[in-house]
Amino acid sequence: MGIFGFLKGEKVLYYPGCLTKGVLKQELENYKEIFNKLKIDFVMLPDEENCCGLPVMNAGYRKDAVKLAKKNLKLFREKGIQKIVTNCPSCFHMFGSVYPKLVRDWNIPVEHATVTVLRALKKKGWKYHGYDEDREIVAYHDPCHLGRYSGVYDEPREVVEILGGRIMESRFSREKALCCGGGGGVRANFENLAKGVSNERVKSFSEDVGKIISPCGLCYANLKSSSDKSVEFSSFVLGKLRGMKR
Repeated sequence: MGIFGFLKGEKVLYYPGCLTKGVLKQELENYKEIFNKLKIDFVMLPDEENCCGLPVMNAGYRKDAVKLAKKNLKLFREKGIQKIVTNCPSCFHMFGSVYPKLVRDWNIPVEHATVTVLRALKKKGWKYHGYDEDREIVAYHDPCHLGRYSGVYDEPREVVEILGGRIMESRFSREKALCCGGGGGVRANFENLAKGVSNERVKSFSEDVGKIISPCGLCYANLKSSSDKSVEFSSFVLGKLRGMKR
């Protein structure tokens, strides 16, 4: 693992988020392997990091969210963290857009993992060298916190294209993308409703696609409840990195 990246300059924290760390453990290992394959240096704080606080904030406990934000800032400063990379769109939104409003001294930039991976692929000159007709036909699901909330639409799509995918867009995509149905505590509290929304989201994609890719663990999990085609972004990327010839 690239745990000594700070010796080369910027000390970058890979922050997987609670869902990835606690439930999607294979995806956690995927991202670590992807970063290592692409020579992306990072550190981790698996035994010390706290929740970003978004669930607490969404539940209406703003003061507790502020306490968590201050606690995280203190920890990150003690560890010399200069930048955060996270694969969780909700954590990305929280650190990038909400923390500056909760903590006056917050000054740590955050980047979503899809952007980090794209930069590394371009830096290393990765390109798809096959025929267009051989590209894998896939769908891409825009997570709410990554898309509408944060404006990250193109980078994950570019990664998919570089690695041999051909995205067949739904008419409900980008700013008009349908929610997966799992966010905002819906999946945890109203399972049937979450399943119903995910069913509708799956129906919005063409039946010709072999995979429905999303860079959000919650979207992946909720869509998986409706379709075996649901694939988390890291699984698609790692599979291609392992199989592609430079």
